[in-house]
Amino acid sequence: MKLLIASDVHGSAYYCKLLEETFRRTGAEKLLLLGDLLYHGARNALPREYDTVACAKILNGLKENVLCVRGNCDSEVDQMVLEFPIMAESALVWLGRPVYATHGHKTPACLSDGDVLLNGHFHVPAFERRENYWYVNCGSVSIPKENSPHSCILADGGNLQWIDLETGEVFLNATLS
Repeated sequence: MKLLIASDVHGSAYYCKLLEETFRRTGAEKLLLLGDLLYHGARNALPREYDTVACAKILNGLKENVLCVRGNCDSEVDQMVLEFPIMAESALVWLGRPVYATHGHKTPACLSDGDVLLNGHFHVPAFERRENYWYVNCGSVSIPKENSPHSCILADGGNLQWIDLETGEVFLNATLS
């Protein structure tokens, strides 16, 4: 199953629309959102075309295809306007192997040797070995950090492609083996 993975939309209708277009263009079956959907957070500047109502409308249009975990900026008020569940702290997904999906502000204590941890939160795309697990970060849809592009991941089994939302180009490939 093709899965598009994204995080940190932070209420940007502009980048949320690009995410929706990428979801449709790639033929992904599900959209896994790793939190921080509507609110921009007190430490971030307002993202381009900050419009939480428009952003919620775009995401609600995808509700049949959305899986979601809660980010540190998500709240019960956000859940009131979104028509899919957003309050789970984590999820276990299959990407050719089990993968722990969280927003990233809390690290699960149960990681074992060779496990995969999938995050957003830090707004920087990554694929690296840490201690005894693999760390995967999809980057940020609307507020990327460290000169990284506005990004998401297309996962097809264990094959991962980081996509620049503005250009549609793949800028990083990795395989979970």
